Amino acid sequence: MDDGTFGILPEEWITKIGSYFKIGDMDEEMITIPKVNYSEVEDLFEKEILSDEVQLEIDILKEEFSAGYQIPKVKVPKTLNAELRTYQHEGLNWLCFLDKHNFGGCLADDMGLGKTLQIIAFILSQREKYPNQTNLIVMPTSIMFNWEEEIQKFAPSIKIWKHYGADRNKNTEGFEDYEVILTTYGIMLSDIRFLKNFKFNYIFLDESQAIKNPNSERYKAARLLNGRNRIVLTGTPVENNTFDLYGQMSFASPGLLGSKQFFKDTYALPIDKFDYSKRANELQEKIKPFVLRRTKKQVATELPEKTEMVIYCEMNAEQRRIYETYETEIREFISAKEEDEIQKNSMHVLTGLTKLRQICNSPVLLKEGHAAENAVKIEVILEQIENKSKEHKILIFSQFVGMLDLIKAELENREIPLNT
Repeated sequence: MDDGTFGILPEEWITKIGSYFKIGDMDEEMITIPKVNYSEVEDLFEKEILSDEVQLEIDILKEEFSAGYQIPKVKVPKTLNAELRTYQHEGLNWLCFLDKHNFGGCLADDMGLGKTLQIIAFILSQREKYPNQTNLIVMPTSIMFNWEEEIQKFAPSIKIWKHYGADRNKNTEGFEDYEVILTTYGIMLSDIRFLKNFKFNYIFLDESQAIKNPNSERYKAARLLNGRNRIVLTGTPVENNTFDLYGQMSFASPGLLGSKQFFKDTYALPIDKFDYSKRANELQEKIKPFVLRRTKKQVATELPEKTEMVIYCEMNAEQRRIYETYETEIREFISAKEEDEIQKNSMHVLTGLTKLRQICNSPVLLKEGHAAENAVKIEVILEQIENKSKEHKILIFSQFVGMLDLIKAELENREIPLNT
């Protein structure tokens, strides 16, 4: 006490005070409680303590986030060059509903259900509320071309800047001139010292299982990004255990799941180690308003017979060097020959073209002593397999048996089950 004497706090006081720290963060001598924990605020504070303004906001949130509340339907932006399926329109409604309250969330639809399209529609809808704003989309390198292609296809009016490559700007100068900035997790980590200083409207993390480990540098860098709001996208929110949720949701909705230790002790260990269904149900109820997940089975009647997605791979410097060496050799051979000579030596040309195709897969296929780490396609395909193998069966085809052997070896190294 102030006079140097000691007193004993009742156990119920300790319990109640501890609850404040579970839902809030220390800010000097204050505990700040995120609005996302509105229900706990009402439980922990007597009504007399809460101002009329705070109580009114809590009442509104309780009503609008109750099980029976119908999320308002929004208009699909006229500048979107696509017709949204019913569940995709519902996804847009949900994103706009969270935005109304400035809450982040996790769009966890199954692979192939059009998460990218829903986000593009949402970015277009943001123009009316927040004009001339810049949004950041962070993703694995392998899908950057897909994002660029889909935006150009469905929303050509969106001005894009790719913050990527060795010759990229080492600052955020000019970002404000673009509606969308595309970058990768690797670049984000490398450039976080200046990226964190730019105020984005929204930050979207695609394949957000990339930050599931809250001890990783990638997660720590992502948390430093400055945005008005945040959304994570993933087809597999939980890959290995319940704790996978923490990193992703603590980025999208800071404070929702409490501290890392609190989440581990209260939810992750009881659910994963002891299969405690009560805790699992509690967690499900807690995150339900902030996670939207639809499986292919649930929306099967709306899906086309087949969906195709092309994933572009960019060669690294060494693979490009090998490719260009062989390409130059073939070009010089063809340019030095007359047409009839080329016809006579057509097998030589075909062999050269086959070699180029092999190099695109992996220079190792040439069996000329090239290193295995120069196989960008293998890196990309393994990234896709690791992200999706938990919930899907995957077929892999290749014209080259040697390529399948290389993939098989990598799958075995990573202990991913396979049949050949």
